[in-house]
Amino acid sequence: MTTHTAPSAAARWIIFILALGAGTSVAAIYYAQPLLPLIGNDLHLSVEGMGLVPTLTQAGYALGILFLLPLGDRYDRRTLILVKSAVLALLLFACSLSGQLNSLLVMSLLLGMAATMAQDIVPAAAILAPAGQQGKMVGTVMTGLLLGILLSRTVSGLVGAAFGWRIMYQAAAACIALIGILMWRVLPHFTVQSDLSYPALMRSMAQLWQRYPALRRAALAQGFLSIAFSAFWSTLAVMLLERYQMGSAIAGGFGIAGAAGALAAPLAGGLADKIGAERVTQLGAALVTASFALMFFLPALPPHAQLVLIALSAVGFDLGLQSSLVAHQNLVYGLEPQARGRLNALLFTGVFIGMALGSAVGSKLYTLAGWPGVVILATVTGGIALAIRIAESARLARVQISHAE
Repeated sequence: MTTHTAPSAAARWIIFILALGAGTSVAAIYYAQPLLPLIGNDLHLSVEGMGLVPTLTQAGYALGILFLLPLGDRYDRRTLILVKSAVLALLLFACSLSGQLNSLLVMSLLLGMAATMAQDIVPAAAILAPAGQQGKMVGTVMTGLLLGILLSRTVSGLVGAAFGWRIMYQAAAACIALIGILMWRVLPHFTVQSDLSYPALMRSMAQLWQRYPALRRAALAQGFLSIAFSAFWSTLAVMLLERYQMGSAIAGGFGIAGAAGALAAPLAGGLADKIGAERVTQLGAALVTASFALMFFLPALPPHAQLVLIALSAVGFDLGLQSSLVAHQNLVYGLEPQARGRLNALLFTGVFIGMALGSAVGSKLYTLAGWPGVVILATVTGGIALAIRIAESARLARVQISHAE
């Protein structure tokens, strides 16, 4: 039986700092998106040039997940988190000083790699969690991370409009520096989990992928949910403008609605501790699928009611996606605790492949079939994720029966 130990006040404070660090570090890769017109006017960039800034930042994040995250199993996580926080603060400040596109692109690529500090923080929370509280603690940190994603665009848009894009980057640098100091004060040292060389560490990731069917299914299911998530958010602003004549500020408001769903994620983590992460993944995938399916009823509603339904759907699918992600992390962290960094890297590689596909396919479908095409894509991919989780439960049941015999 698992002994449930209530976290102390000091542990709760550390988890809060980690959630704050995860949110502000991942937000760094999204600040540029609403600032692009301001950056383009200042640096005299073409539309293509402006588009390269978020593209290089996301590419840097993906590269950092694949090639830097495994270091968390080889070195003290405290050191990695503090080094990345210092580097990220410096790069954000350097971006604010950029006077030409090339330097900004180089800084953006490196910034994306340093922002993977967020993904070093999540396994750290799992390690620090008291017995029986891992799901809740990881859920709290993941809430901070998702809030950083959802609210970063709103914050940068408001600050950029009021004070300029350079001030936004400088404020972000100061924020990361402050959080780095707080983490330096409160984080303990972490035991090194592996003595493998870096090449051996990277080779072991392929071995982990082959060894654990549960890891492959977790990455696949979360990847399909990410397709739905990304398809919605990458086309929402265009749809609101074309259908309702609403600007980007309103789209940011829908981000706040999605954030409301994310705030309930620690409850999902606690639920995973009580009823099992496997069941929570199914509930999360079912909620994502149902939330998108509700939007098939939009044509039957008046315009104001349509907007309310879209907002409610955003709350629902963000809660479902976040709940499923927290539960999937619980599942994969338990496969091989000494390989949490590599397991997290593999899981989030699936997530970001899904994000990229959702953005590309969602935009194409919107062009071809309008908003109904996006809703169909999101509902179908959510349903596929649910089918994967149900099939995994059936596989585990067969394994248990086989062992019992």
